[in-house]
Amino acid sequence: MDSSVSDHDVTLRDGRTVHLRAVRSSDEGNLLQAFERLSAEARYMRFMRHVREPNVERLRQALASLPQSGVGIVATVPAADGIDIVGSTVLVIGSDPSTCEFAITVAAEYGRAGLGLTLMKALIDAARRRGLKEMEGFVLAANKPMLRLAARLGFGISSDPEDRTVSICRLRLGEVQHRPAPGDVEY
Repeated sequence: MDSSVSDHDVTLRDGRTVHLRAVRSSDEGNLLQAFERLSAEARYMRFMRHVREPNVERLRQALASLPQSGVGIVATVPAADGIDIVGSTVLVIGSDPSTCEFAITVAAEYGRAGLGLTLMKALIDAARRRGLKEMEGFVLAANKPMLRLAARLGFGISSDPEDRTVSICRLRLGEVQHRPAPGDVEY
């Protein structure tokens, strides 16, 4: 279990409740189900290419490497078969142990309810607790909702000089805090 992530329930803007916790290796089946529920467009925005089938071996390797190589957080809700994962976020520490790369996925039916903000804030907090200094993510320039979220969280956003269809989002973890938008509800 990853001690940089606390288990807790969060009430979203629309009144629904999700449970946030560290990802576990036993989540493999639920993560594969969550992938299957994503639309083709959502998969494209998340993976920055068309992905029809999940890479199960890569998922297993990623799950086995946590928490040593990073942090994974899932948002779950009760389901007939146990739970459904309705959002997930991960940070991976690369060759520089002070920096990490992030990725996030939110189920369409939980979009615009504050789940992305909740997951990203939890991931940023976990990164700070791990002593990381900088977080970065590569986001399709067409993914306006993610770019707006990154800007709200204080990420600097620039175009990738090698690929204008990609934006690079960077956050210095010791310096920037969440910037509430007018009318924001804090969680």
